[in-house]
Amino acid sequence: MADFRLRVFYTVAQTLNFNRAAEQLSISQPAVTKHIKEIEQHYATTFFDRSRKQIVLTKAGEVLLQHAHLIFEQYQKLEFDINLLQNKTEGTLHIGASTTIAQYVIPVYLAHFHKRFPEINIELTNANSLVIEQLLEEKKIDLGLVEGSIHHSDLKYTTFLKDEIVLVTHPKNVSRNRVIEPKELTQLPLLTREVGSGTSEIIDQHLSIIGLSYKDLNIQMQLGSTESIKNYLFCSDTFAFLSIYSVKQELADDRLSIVDVAGLDIERNFSYVYRQGQPSPLAKLFMKFASLKRQ
Repeated sequence: MADFRLRVFYTVAQTLNFNRAAEQLSISQPAVTKHIKEIEQHYATTFFDRSRKQIVLTKAGEVLLQHAHLIFEQYQKLEFDINLLQNKTEGTLHIGASTTIAQYVIPVYLAHFHKRFPEINIELTNANSLVIEQLLEEKKIDLGLVEGSIHHSDLKYTTFLKDEIVLVTHPKNVSRNRVIEPKELTQLPLLTREVGSGTSEIIDQHLSIIGLSYKDLNIQMQLGSTESIKNYLFCSDTFAFLSIYSVKQELADDRLSIVDVAGLDIERNFSYVYRQGQPSPLAKLFMKFASLKRQ
């Protein structure tokens, strides 16, 4: 229903590439150029600076993009409300989830949600919490699911799930049910995730409670994913702090064991995050559905 020329502008403004926009819109590149020229003629201004190697938005283009965001959000809300009246829910929900949530938590919710609302397409982006928040600010996703603390005052955070971060290792490396002292923790060879991971951030916050900081830890290696850390743990004498959700199966199979540290209890929230104001209708529907599935 929305003016197609505005849709063309919106796509070019987000990709900053006429060819890529043409591919996404399933039209030719000359057609994209034609629509952009028409909308520029209508407003008697230019929305893109084409004098550089890569096109960039002009000041007028930035203003139009801001309004286009609002217009398409309103169209999405309108279509959602009309569909609900007709007992239909359609559209695409763009979700971004930090790594632990994307791998070990959200898939089961997505499966149940798709079964209930098969007409809704879901696109899931997996990245660390900082990247997810950036994608929200850039309006490239509708809803984020992140670990760790609040980073941006212009985003809204609400609790999704409670999580616990536990110190784990191969069972051969520690006596069962033994509690270690904080000083012993600094001597253990540890594996960690990449900078920007919500897990690393929350660990550092809780270490201060027992008089330590992340700098005091004996970091043997930094690995890019929880799966790579677990596989390393299986055949080494190293330890790692991981979400309880990510090691449930390995604990049940006795492939990993939890090591308790005196005075250290690391709990955190997995949070929904979205732009200030109301979340998009599809995001709101997913959040309501997920809260019911937890009960």
